[in-house]
Amino acid sequence: MARSGRTIRSVTGLVILGTILEIAGAASAQTPLPAIQVPPTAQGPKAKPGAAAPDPAFEAARGAFEALPESERKGLQDALVWTGDYNSVITGAFGRRSYEALQAYAKRNGGTGLPDAALRAALLKEGAAARSAARFAVKPDPASGVVLGVPERLLPKRMPQAGGTRWQSADGRVTLETKSYPPGETGLDAVFARITAPTPERRVTYKILRPDFLVVTAETATGKSYIRYAAGEAGLRGITLGYDKALAGEVDRLAIAVANSFVPFPGAVPAVAPAPVAAAVPAPSPPPLPGRKPAPIATGLLVAPGRVLTSATALGGCRAPAIAGAAARIAKGGRADLVLLETGPPAGRTPALPAIRAGALAEGEAVLTLGLDAEGGVAVAPGQSGAEGARVTAPLQPGAGGALVLDRAGTLAGLVATFPASPRLVAGVVPPASYGLVPTAAIAAFLTEAGLAPPPSKPAGTPGSAAASLSGAVVAVTCQP
Repeated sequence: MARSGRTIRSVTGLVILGTILEIAGAASAQTPLPAIQVPPTAQGPKAKPGAAAPDPAFEAARGAFEALPESERKGLQDALVWTGDYNSVITGAFGRRSYEALQAYAKRNGGTGLPDAALRAALLKEGAAARSAARFAVKPDPASGVVLGVPERLLPKRMPQAGGTRWQSADGRVTLETKSYPPGETGLDAVFARITAPTPERRVTYKILRPDFLVVTAETATGKSYIRYAAGEAGLRGITLGYDKALAGEVDRLAIAVANSFVPFPGAVPAVAPAPVAAAVPAPSPPPLPGRKPAPIATGLLVAPGRVLTSATALGGCRAPAIAGAAARIAKGGRADLVLLETGPPAGRTPALPAIRAGALAEGEAVLTLGLDAEGGVAVAPGQSGAEGARVTAPLQPGAGGALVLDRAGTLAGLVATFPASPRLVAGVVPPASYGLVPTAAIAAFLTEAGLAPPPSKPAGTPGSAAASLSGAVVAVTCQP
């Protein structure tokens, strides 16, 4: 089933998908608002030397992709999973991983950029054929109550077990299991303690426990495993996937498809209510695939070589922040919900200190937010200021705590203070919502105390041109296990 040179490299990529799907819950079929594209710097003031310029090819592909019906966008992403080009969650939203996957498929078939209508039809057909060849069936598992997809060709052996079902390959080298516990029988803490207990033969490679779910990955000398459980009104429900390391080329692509299909509580919501925003902890940062960026927990601005400004609340309980894969330490904190991280200079990024607005935003002012998209790339989206200029309403995505807010003159009008740990999602994407802002007076004072006096407030041109010039200084802040 696997194709040489383009298989997904590790089942730990399931954590990325599983965590996103766990948080998403049941979502209605509504097309998300697309982000405003950053205009080429030629349309405004020139970018600073060395700053990363917007990619016209990427923006053109984004526009063409977002113009497609949502069902086709999701269908293309699903097909790219089956061709071995895409290893992320299927939402229909466009990001860097979608772009690279489409480019890879087009190049392999003699094209460039976003596949045209004929090539898209061929992609959908190829994906459907691969799905059919695997006999991948998405359906309820009555024994556990979950919904999931099972590659029945690889896992022909099916047998009941207490609280769930086991599927297994003919030679026993790949096993997929579902498991459920009724309310009160056990809890996430007990399950977590059991499956993370150290043994000489098994090494836990990643673990995370939250009030409503857990994820654990582990390795033995010859195998790998992925375990996820969720807590809901119906008790605990989970999934375990284990396989021989020698079969990675064949199983990894199927593992991504299984993760995309898994729904622990169809039509239900978690029994544990999400924490209020005021006490929110950043969304978990799952281990990435080799060569892939980990999920961001905050947006940072590179204000000087190796020094990154972000929101302290957005970092939450993260004790080991990282930027571009390098560990970061807190160089300055303790004032107005801001923190200055120190790390090695991120490759390809150029420091920028934006002009800062002198006063607060008026209610209802149009603004532009500069943060991260769902795949960790730079995203620009429209917004509107809230009451007394202390809040902003915009279609931000996870990792947007610390995102820049620019006014119509292109000056910095605040930083997004935090992003909720369990946001409401629609079609897998966070719709426009209201977020608190760190005020500009606090930002200016904080930077001045750090010896980084910002330039005087003056018009920077347009929000789009300011966003283009600042995009090369925006970095993703992640959390190391």
